[in-house]
Amino acid sequence: MSGPVRVVVADDQEVVRAGFAALLDMQPDLTVVGSAADGAEAVRVCRERRPDVVLMDVRMPVMDGIEATRHLAADDGPRILILTTFDLDEHVYDALGAGASGFLLKDVTAERLFDAVRVVAAGEALLAPTVTRRLIGEFARLRPRPPRHPAPLGVLTPRETEVLRLLAEGLSNPEVAERLVVSDETVKTHVSRLLGKLGLRDRTQAFVVAYETGLVVPGGNRGGP
Repeated sequence: MSGPVRVVVADDQEVVRAGFAALLDMQPDLTVVGSAADGAEAVRVCRERRPDVVLMDVRMPVMDGIEATRHLAADDGPRILILTTFDLDEHVYDALGAGASGFLLKDVTAERLFDAVRVVAAGEALLAPTVTRRLIGEFARLRPRPPRHPAPLGVLTPRETEVLRLLAEGLSNPEVAERLVVSDETVKTHVSRLLGKLGLRDRTQAFVVAYETGLVVPGGNRGGP
């Protein structure tokens, strides 16, 4: 990426907006290009300023962060990090389904904040494999088992489908490579291709699709394609 990562901060609390903006602007490779006090303003600011990453609060007036995320994802807009006060907030899952790339706790350390913005801006998913495993369990607890809709996965080869299943079960690229007895580079190629075929932006979205199509069964059992 050429130039600093462009960031918008959306939160209805002025202290939070100002605090995150001040921290981010301390970094030479990050720059805050706008802020918003509600979801509707966040959408408007992002369309005007074209940021790379948005820090998006969930609970905001006028339009909440989930709906704002849905609007921006539909526009193929910036990557979105959801801000939340506790990491297993059920709204986090709605936001991930709407197109967010990950989430951050509002009491995040400065270094963790900087790293998260850089990771997401680079096109990687923020969620670590251990977090993905927790998410699968929470999806099972908070939501009814979705119906199987395998049709969207029909564009994948059998190997790509297997890679998607393993990623969604929380395996890292090296773990997938070991399981399939292939190189890390081969796994990266499969991941890139399956994301492209499914029109997904990152591994977080792959997790959501794998769950919603029934490819992955929460609780550790493996579903069929």
